[in-house]
Amino acid sequence: MSPDVMQAEALQNKAWPYEEARKVLARYPQGVPAGHTVIFETGYGPSGLPHIGTFGEVVRTTMVRRAFEAMAPGVKTKLIAFSDDMDGLRKVPDGIPNPEMLREDLGKPLTQVRDPFGTHSSFGAHNNARLRAFLDSFGFDYSFMSSTECYASGMFDATLRLILEHYDTVTGIILPTLGPERRATYSPFLPVDPATGIVLQVPIVARDVAAGTVTYVRPGTNEQVTVPVTGGHCKLQWKVDWAMRWLALGVDYEMAGKDLIDSVILSGKIVRALGGNPPAGFNYELFLDAEGQKISKSKGNGLTIEQWLDYGPPESLALYMYQNPRKAKRLHYDVIPRAIEDYADFLARYPEQPLEQQLGNPVHHVHEGKPPASDLPVSFSLLLNLASVAATDDPARLWGFVRKYAPGSSPETHPLLDRLVHHAAAYARDFVVPGLKRRAPTEAEAAALRDLDSRLAALGETADAEAYQFEVYEAGKAAGYANLRDWFKALYEILIGSENGPRMGGFIALYGLGQSRALIADALAAANA
Repeated sequence: MSPDVMQAEALQNKAWPYEEARKVLARYPQGVPAGHTVIFETGYGPSGLPHIGTFGEVVRTTMVRRAFEAMAPGVKTKLIAFSDDMDGLRKVPDGIPNPEMLREDLGKPLTQVRDPFGTHSSFGAHNNARLRAFLDSFGFDYSFMSSTECYASGMFDATLRLILEHYDTVTGIILPTLGPERRATYSPFLPVDPATGIVLQVPIVARDVAAGTVTYVRPGTNEQVTVPVTGGHCKLQWKVDWAMRWLALGVDYEMAGKDLIDSVILSGKIVRALGGNPPAGFNYELFLDAEGQKISKSKGNGLTIEQWLDYGPPESLALYMYQNPRKAKRLHYDVIPRAIEDYADFLARYPEQPLEQQLGNPVHHVHEGKPPASDLPVSFSLLLNLASVAATDDPARLWGFVRKYAPGSSPETHPLLDRLVHHAAAYARDFVVPGLKRRAPTEAEAAALRDLDSRLAALGETADAEAYQFEVYEAGKAAGYANLRDWFKALYEILIGSENGPRMGGFIALYGLGQSRALIADALAAANA
């Protein structure tokens, strides 16, 4: 497909990544200058480890970046993963080894705090390495930038001097948002004390724009200390820092959580006051726990990315992040199977769709415009029910059923299916099997089951899923079910132990006729007990 055709369709497609990309395109009404690089950014606070929200922000920003590239073929883009590692360590995170070491370094920039793990030059460097390994594990294309390195190298110097020059204007934007006590001591510049190395939140008693310095009184003394605002001798308060970064790096797009709406507005005002244009972006909704409460890292009431990846592939998580980013969504174990099923469904539809629908298909964005071929002879829900009824978490045993159902399939020929087999085994073991409770059939249900068993026996082992499904329907009709949903619900409760279940014909074909008839026999025995 030619870039021109793709561009024309992308320019009018209504999928949200294209809507967002049009905001970026609108920043260049005369077209993007030749050789210019359009900058997308995500931020990271390295006082903790990367988490599921980190993944969500990077994957969503990548989706917008690729959508922009389709609209502006040939234009260079870059995604910056920015670590605010010059921030002072405010408290010792939970679950960290050698916490006493961190307590001694409180207040210092994270890149000056000793590494309690003993593997890197600092706590900030350790967490930065974890961030990069995390992003690399998902194959993200990004450029890592360290706040400490940017400040120390002089990359931010010109913008820092500009903020010093417009000190009163910048301060005037922030002060109305602060309480009385904070207003009395606020300064956008946080000096890094040369004696202690601590990032100080102290009043500035003098400023010299020409020299590029600020003066403060060292806490606990009457000594006045003068330091440059450049070269890493000062750190900016974070809302001003955010604005400075946007301006200095020329950021065109950055999204943020709904909880940062006020900060985005303030930082945007500062950028405009300095003569710049704040980036485009949007505020995504936050995730909720099983009870509908906001997820909190300190409470631990959310789902971690490691937990999701135990039970579902990363593609399913990326799809979940794609869907309705402006809507608050539950992030709990029970959303994983639906996300996997949705992913498989979208992937299967993709090849036959016209271009307009392909660009609106989530898998186009999950796979950066190059989704793989779909080859899943068995659905995830079927695998879940199989693992549950067979009461096994052994992938090899599940593959034994799958091979009979889909001859020629194997972990080598169907790698995605193999991953789903492992995920289904783990999910069924931990969340489905413990809640299963088969009930005995009523007298009428037992009669219907005996009829079904006869029908299945007559079909034999060589019948396919559709033939089995037809006889399941016929047995329900013969039993007098006015609404066949009631018949299937009864089958699920009696044979599987849940109110919901798979398409019975497919399940019988996958589980095997003999095994399925054994389930019926067990149920009939329970009715006679």
